[in-house]
Amino acid sequence: MSTKTQTLDHEAVGAYLRGRLPGFDSDFEVVKFQTGQSNPTFMLKTTEGNYVLRRKPPGVLLKSAHAVDREFQVQKALADTDVPVAKMHLLCEDDDVIGSAFYVMDHVAGRNLTDPRMPDSDPQSRAAVVDEMSRVLASLHQVDIDAVGLADYGPPGNYFERQLARWTKQYRASETEVIPEMNELIQALEKAMPKEDGQRGLVHGDYRIDNMIFASDGPTCQAVLDWELSTIGHPYADLAGVIMQWQMPPGSEGRGLAGIDRAALGLPSDQAFIESYCKRRGLDGIDNFGFYLSFSFFRMGGILQGVLKRALDGNASNPERAVKLGGFVSLFARSGLEALNK
Repeated sequence: MSTKTQTLDHEAVGAYLRGRLPGFDSDFEVVKFQTGQSNPTFMLKTTEGNYVLRRKPPGVLLKSAHAVDREFQVQKALADTDVPVAKMHLLCEDDDVIGSAFYVMDHVAGRNLTDPRMPDSDPQSRAAVVDEMSRVLASLHQVDIDAVGLADYGPPGNYFERQLARWTKQYRASETEVIPEMNELIQALEKAMPKEDGQRGLVHGDYRIDNMIFASDGPTCQAVLDWELSTIGHPYADLAGVIMQWQMPPGSEGRGLAGIDRAALGLPSDQAFIESYCKRRGLDGIDNFGFYLSFSFFRMGGILQGVLKRALDGNASNPERAVKLGGFVSLFARSGLEALNK
């Protein structure tokens, strides 16, 4: 395990930020967040307020992965839109400072809901939070990418075709064993690829409840976090990602809603959430949703395979959890095949 991934050079960070941000002229505290598997994230507690530092892991990394510069760029661009994001302060791309690139943003206070069942809430509060998820997602997909300077944030062409090729390549680079279901799913998605329908906008890439900060006293979203996978693409990828997450087993590992009596908890069905989103975007409905859902399962399987590979290589942010997550790859592949066949 790389100790550099688990710690932060307190002295080097202080020296760099002193004079650049308030609060670093005196001593400050560093606390590592245990959530998140991709880019190690730290709280910087100062007398002037709290910041968050998010860094690229050290070591040999997959090409285009852990793009903290893109995370910084997109959140800065969204500052004056209806999409809530943390205030960006600075980006350091000089690896010599702490060993890898990093950026610093405001710490956003509020609730981070890691379980979509929201066990500490009542039905009305749960319904309000999920409705807020729908509102923010629709707002994200209605961002004018030209107006905010993100027109070139992703390449042109069929988003799903491009993403399937990218994640297949990433998966092969991280492959630690042959998983027949993943190979079958890749081939099936290639055959079922839908035609381009003209929708092109900003997509988050990992939109789910635990990547959001909600107000401590209500359902209002204060910030959407973890923009590493964001790009210009097709909005249905984000929507399908939400539905995919809900189909996972409940609990700390799956973080899903499979087998849960949603109505009793005040949570919407998959279809109700899709309809809410479509209404906000002025859409009549979505054809071939099974493909988009299947693709989401495939991509998450590829992501988890990368998490496992980093753990085996000693570069995971949370090695024990990374190994556990790696065990879900075949499950995601089977779920992807099932969604496509439906």
